[in-house]
Amino acid sequence: MKLLYSPASPYSAKCRMAARHLGIVIDEVKTDTNAEPAELVDNNPLGKIPVLIRHGEAPIYDSVAIMHFLDRESDGKLYPKKDDKRTEAEVMEALCDGITDCLLAIMYERRFRPAEIVHQPWIDKQWSKVVRGLDYLENNLPKTDKKLNGGHFALAALIGYLDLRFAGQWADGRPKLAAWPEKFSRLFPEFEAMKSSA
Repeated sequence: MKLLYSPASPYSAKCRMAARHLGIVIDEVKTDTNAEPAELVDNNPLGKIPVLIRHGEAPIYDSVAIMHFLDRESDGKLYPKKDDKRTEAEVMEALCDGITDCLLAIMYERRFRPAEIVHQPWIDKQWSKVVRGLDYLENNLPKTDKKLNGGHFALAALIGYLDLRFAGQWADGRPKLAAWPEKFSRLFPEFEAMKSSA
């Protein structure tokens, strides 16, 4: 199996961290989505990453589908067995992915529009969602003392992306959230080395 990914992609980081934590060996292939290489668009018509390519089987995308595949491959080690705990982990993952969506919308608005037509009200709206989401996380962090699940990896990927693209703009006033990676790193020591990078 191989995973098409970008070092700066938080969705890729989530899947890469989860696979390593589970001991699932995947060949990680850096992929430039802007170049739209054939291997990417032939395996995901949307041209987005991450994409998990399996020999002789259909490719898997997006990150949530890949995470659930990794859970099945590991005999259910990525999400809790009990329904209520599993739902809790899945909602945490959805929240963190949703905040990440807003952050990427801000980045794309700034990066792909000429400065004179960047729509600040759109950026402000996205940032207000980020603020609400981060404030919620500050007061509702997942328990991180024994086992990691998909929600933990989504949160780690989100914080990695915040540190990469929004350093100095998110941690003030959120001491528990800012300190959380230290707890996570005790169970996943590779976190610092695997965080999203430019």
